[in-house]
Amino acid sequence: MIYLKQQLDLYDNDIRVMLQAFFDNEKVVRTKAGSRLSLVVDYACKEDEETGAKSEGVVTFSLTDDKGYESVEKEAADYWDKKASKNRIKAALYRQLSAYTGKTLPWGTLTGVRPTKIATELLENGVAEEAIHREYTDTYLTIPQKADICIEVAKREQQLFKDFQYEEEYCVYIGIPFCPSRCLYCSFTSYPIADYEDKAGDYLKALYREMDFVAEAYRNKRLVSIYVGGGTPSVLSAAQLEELIGHIRQAFSLQYLREFCVECGRPDSLTEEKLQALKKSGVQRISINPQTMSDDTLKLIGRAHTARQTKDAFAMARQAGFDNINMDIIAGLPGEGMEELLHTLSEIRELKPDSLTVHSLAIKRAANLNREWEQYRKLVFGSTNEMLTAVDRCARESGLFPYYLYRQKNIPGKLENIGYAAEGKECVYNILIMEEKLDILAMGAGAASKFIFRDENRIERAENVKNVDEYIARVDEMMERKQKLFSRKGGVV
Repeated sequence: MIYLKQQLDLYDNDIRVMLQAFFDNEKVVRTKAGSRLSLVVDYACKEDEETGAKSEGVVTFSLTDDKGYESVEKEAADYWDKKASKNRIKAALYRQLSAYTGKTLPWGTLTGVRPTKIATELLENGVAEEAIHREYTDTYLTIPQKADICIEVAKREQQLFKDFQYEEEYCVYIGIPFCPSRCLYCSFTSYPIADYEDKAGDYLKALYREMDFVAEAYRNKRLVSIYVGGGTPSVLSAAQLEELIGHIRQAFSLQYLREFCVECGRPDSLTEEKLQALKKSGVQRISINPQTMSDDTLKLIGRAHTARQTKDAFAMARQAGFDNINMDIIAGLPGEGMEELLHTLSEIRELKPDSLTVHSLAIKRAANLNREWEQYRKLVFGSTNEMLTAVDRCARESGLFPYYLYRQKNIPGKLENIGYAAEGKECVYNILIMEEKLDILAMGAGAASKFIFRDENRIERAENVKNVDEYIARVDEMMERKQKLFSRKGGVV
């Protein structure tokens, strides 16, 4: 545990996140007892005797540990002007923690989910790429490679969205919360289809009601992207999939649609009949997600398929006519290091997917991996920047280039998740869900809608209940949660 004492809490979150980045999410507490490391943050400033106005002072970080280590780092800053001083204060703490641990963090002091946002905003303001690069490396202390990839992703996003009219457009997420089994690392809303098969029909009926309501409310706006995710939508029968896609096409106008994606994540959930039903229904992009091409790891993480089944499912999808297939992998799975990752990359390279999405293993609170951490902790080494560099090299050699990137707080080392795609095969939805540029209307159990108020620089969410039985029983309430926001966004109510 790490003891943190602060004179003021204005930078509390920034300091805590920085500590956890250096110490792999170790608990930060306010009680010194039992802590191996202590950080005390003090602030001194000058104050005008007549007006009480505070001027620039000094922030002091005092770091000690239970073995007698001591260090002090000082930074002159106007503590109260967070916009002007935050980066300098974080940089001072970074230097101190880096000296103590001997570590450097690839992302430097950046702690947010969307590191590409900096490059995007600067490009939109006409700032030169060289200056943007310096902003990352000098202000945020990132390594040059991270600066390069942020600029590259931001430029590709600009090109993809140059013709979008955000206020007039929206995208749709349809959640199918069923899977063949629950993976060790998963925290999504997901239920074993074997236990819920008899409820799938009732779930779809409730989902259709919500879909019809949303489609009517936004009938005067343009639907540009549909993403059917989960869970694993392809655990539904071929007939149910055909019915689901048919209802989507019936409820929504697809006149302006740019992509129609369905997550077919588990190779063992796919059949020729299901793939043909999806293709016949007009689905354009699917995902077949091995996560790893090691059979031993697949057993360990609870995926009841083999690497051979992944290859067979991919071949079936190509034969069914799909020319836009994504594959997901996870770097740093339990028991896996660089050797295992390189094997997975080699196998995937032979398949030649149209896009590759790479996740750094996240230890999520609701996942079984976290709940059973003592059993697995010796097997989890996490991802490394060397792993992600190997992924980048393999993707580029396969003609795939980075097009979206984000981070999660539960990733050891605070590394990133990144998507690569061939030219013209990028998933617009993947970018939109992260960049929050237009409304995302989400339907189904556990689905969360985002309403973007661009002029006010804010977002409002409408979340559905996660439990399948609750969703079926309370679907009217889920629609009511959206109705007030529809009226404020110019929907038809």
